[in-house]
Amino acid sequence: MRVVPKWALFSSGCAPVLLAVGWTVAGLIEGPAYDPVTQTISVLAAYGAAGFWVMTGALVALGACHLLTAWGLRAAALAGRVALGAGGVTALVVAVLPAPSNGGSLRHGSVTVVGFTLLAVWPVLAAQRGRAAPWGLRPVPSVAVTLLMGVGAAWFVIEMQGHGAAGVAERVVTSIQSLWPFVVVTSCLRHADGESFPD
Repeated sequence: MRVVPKWALFSSGCAPVLLAVGWTVAGLIEGPAYDPVTQTISVLAAYGAAGFWVMTGALVALGACHLLTAWGLRAAALAGRVALGAGGVTALVVAVLPAPSNGGSLRHGSVTVVGFTLLAVWPVLAAQRGRAAPWGLRPVPSVAVTLLMGVGAAWFVIEMQGHGAAGVAERVVTSIQSLWPFVVVTSCLRHADGESFPD
């Protein structure tokens, strides 16, 4: 099993923190006009939003974190690393192609869907078989977290269609997607230190 560099712990750990700080600060700047329960993160990064620069910066940082983590996650299967890195690229593209201040955007929406998909499937694509694999790269947890992200994405779509708690659903899914690389890197580093993991 190839060794994962310790700096990957920093890049993967920063991703969920920067994302949460980004939407929190941007929401505070936006003020009471923004409803985090029903409105998406894209609203905060839209042209003309008061917190545009904060949310855009957070998306750029998130994309960079995913790219660095994918590069350092040498223990994972190549297909998973590519999918994680591509998910990071989509975060950068979303920052470059923000949603308009009013209405939707096919380009922004399409890139967002691609990003959601890549970040949902990378755990399965990165999985390694056998007891020699770190816990976070074993098939069972990898499939479970991919299914969880899929269910979360379906919940988000349902809330969007019903004009419900789309903001909550999106934050739950993106939090899981940004946190899982950190879980995987942590499991790889602990595995390298000789600790055993449950089946």
